[in-house]
Formats: sequence, C-alpha cells, structure tokens
Amino acid sequence: MSLFWRIFLLNAVVLGVATALLLWAPVTVSVPVLLTEAVILVGGLGVMLVANAALIRWGLAPLVRLTRRMATVDLLRPGQRLPESGTGEVADVIRTFNAMLERLEQERVASSARVLSAQESERRRVAQELHDEVGQSMTAVLLALKRAADTADPPLRDELRQIQEATRGSLDEVRRLLRRLRPGVLEDLGLVSALTALAGDFATHTGLTVRRDFAGDLPPLEPTTELVLYRVAQESLTNAARHADAETVTVRLRRDPDAVELTVTDDGRGIRRLCEGAGIRGMRERALLVGASLEVVPGPSGDGTTVRLTVPVPPAGPVPPGPEPFALPQPAPSAARTDAQDL
Repeated sequence: MSLFWRIFLLNAVVLGVATALLLWAPVTVSVPVLLTEAVILVGGLGVMLVANAALIRWGLAPLVRLTRRMATVDLLRPGQRLPESGTGEVADVIRTFNAMLERLEQERVASSARVLSAQESERRRVAQELHDEVGQSMTAVLLALKRAADTADPPLRDELRQIQEATRGSLDEVRRLLRRLRPGVLEDLGLVSALTALAGDFATHTGLTVRRDFAGDLPPLEPTTELVLYRVAQESLTNAARHADAETVTVRLRRDPDAVELTVTDDGRGIRRLCEGAGIRGMRERALLVGASLEVVPGPSGDGTTVRLTVPVPPAGPVPPGPEPFALPQPAPSAARTDAQDL
C-alpha cells in the first residue's frame, strides 16, 4: 500500500471513530464547555495527532535516510547503498537511487580511466621531450664546456668548471623529473625494484629516512595495477614530505591471501582533521581503476599518518592479454654514452 493510502486510511479511521462517538455515545458539548468535555476532546485530538505522527514518521523514515545518503555520498567510495525497505513509492525511490548510484559509479570509473590515460600519455610525451630535447641539449652544452675548459687559461678554466658543474646539477634534476614522469625501472625491472628506486630517490632529495619492507612472494600483477601501486606510493611520499613534517617514512608491500597491500606510514604530525585535497582524491580515482580500496588513517601508535591501498589479487593463472586502460610506455632505445651520462 502506498504512503498516500496509509495516511488517508488512518485519518479516515480516526475521524470515523470520532464521528461515531459523537453520534452514538452520550457525548455532548455544552456552552460553555465543561471540564470533562474538554478533556475528552483534547484527548481525542491528542490520540489523532500521535497516530498520524507515528505513521508519517514510519512511512517517511526511508526517505530521511535517502536524503542523508544523498548529502554524503561520494563516488570515490563505491558500494554505498541503501536497504530497500518500505513499500510502494518509497521502495521504488530507493531502488531507483541505488540503480542511479551504480550507473554513476560505473561512469566515474570510465571517466577516471580516460582522464588518467590522458594524464599518463601526457607524462610520457613530456618525458620524451625532456629526454630528446632538453637532455640532449644540456649534454651538448656539457661537452662544449668541457672542451672549452680543457683549452682555456686557468682563471677562465675555473669559471668554466663551475658552469659545467651547475649544468651537470641541472641535468641531474632533469633526470629526476624524468624518472618521476616515466618510471622506467617499473617497465624494465618490476614493481619492487621501482619502489626501491623511488624510496632511495625520495630519501636523497628530501633528507628523510625511508624504510622499506617488501615481501618477496608477490603474485604477478597487471601493468595497470603495478602503475597504480607505484603512483599511490609516489603521491604518499610526496604528501609526507610536503605536509606531514615527518622524519621517517616506512613503505611496506605485502601479500594477503587474496590481496596485495601497500602501506606508507610516516611519523609526522598526523591527521587531526582530514581535508582531502587533489592528491588524495587522485589516489582514490586510481584505486577505483583496479577495484582497490584506499584508506587514510592515523598511524599505528596514533601519531603520523598511514595510507593503505589494498588491491585484490586475481585468481591464480596467467595474466590475461589485451590492452590495458592505459599502457606503460616502451623503453627508449639506449644512446651512445658520453662523459655527461646522457639521459
């Protein structure tokens, strides 16, 4: 029975009982009204109001839950559904809302895949241009400076040496940016080696202590999954350096019976009031691509912050072939080495 008819019938019952009492019961209303008559009328009105309030609250409770969920739903946290309680129009509204959430989550995953695919493509393009244009140009400058310094007089030679060292430092910075844009180690040596290189590079350039704890029995993962794990670790380390005011960061990668779990824990000031910025939401979007779950919680001792990414492991067997949502770039062909160590 629909909500309209439930409310209508209850009101009809209450009004019918009141009419019957006035018709057949020895109830009269005097002028002026007597105290007993006032008590009966006020009591009847109270019963009718309470009955109506109880029915309306019971009938509208699913809609209240629906309103709260609509105000708090986040497509980056999939699976938020309402129980299909109630009957009639209320149940139809809840079923429609759940179906709408399902469609929106699927569309969000598809749109995130397109955006991240474009982002990775742009990273590859920029990395390739850094390699082919900036890196080669700076290498040529280093060679020219070396030749000029070898033939210059001592005062000018010292200045050229200083310029050469400054240029070499800039070239090293370009290499670091290139590794961040395109994780070549991930393509060539796998996830553990890539995370090891990432942690070492991060410790070198930030001065923080980075501890590594990587399991050796990881299952074979698809390239997209490995890239998501790498990017989440990269963003977590960056957040720890920028915002946590930490001294030590621990990166762990271990295998559960049916999942691979990446945790990045720092000993910084922690999260008193989590405000998810673009970095954390970007990590959540990446997690959606591989059906993973992402948690940002306080550290084990209550201090610091832990970022935990849990990726489900597919059933044992070969990794299915086929195109990925975004494919990893192929390694660039190695060029002849120079004393400037070309990119």
